[in-house]
Amino acid sequence: QLQFVESGGGLVQPGGSLRLSCAASGFTLDYYAIGWFRQAPGKEREPISCIKSTDGLTHYAPSVKGRFTISRDSAKNTVYLQMNNLKSEDTGVYYCASTRDVWRCSVLNSDYGGPPHYRNWGQGTRVTVSS
Repeated sequence: QLQFVESGGGLVQPGGSLRLSCAASGFTLDYYAIGWFRQAPGKEREPISCIKSTDGLTHYAPSVKGRFTISRDSAKNTVYLQMNNLKSEDTGVYYCASTRDVWRCSVLNSDYGGPPHYRNWGQGTRVTVSS
């Protein structure tokens, strides 16, 4: 069974950092694009970042570019999201998911790269940025 398990969320003050993990089981991350998505209270799920396992290229939403870094550890079959300089608007539940259409990572912030095109959603990990 294909499954992702997210972890690493928590409460952090503005300006702080967290590293989220997305561990895959039941399949290898090769040949997939893996995306991180965020759902803030009362809002729709939005794409944050993605990484193409085929070539390692990464993409970011404008709101997190320069602050967040996505990476992949093939040996651990895990994708990470390092989040620095966190802001209150980063609060939400963070999910990871996969797509076999790796090209969709290149259009992350368009209608072709959003949540409907991803599968195997994890249960999410909650991030709260507050003083």
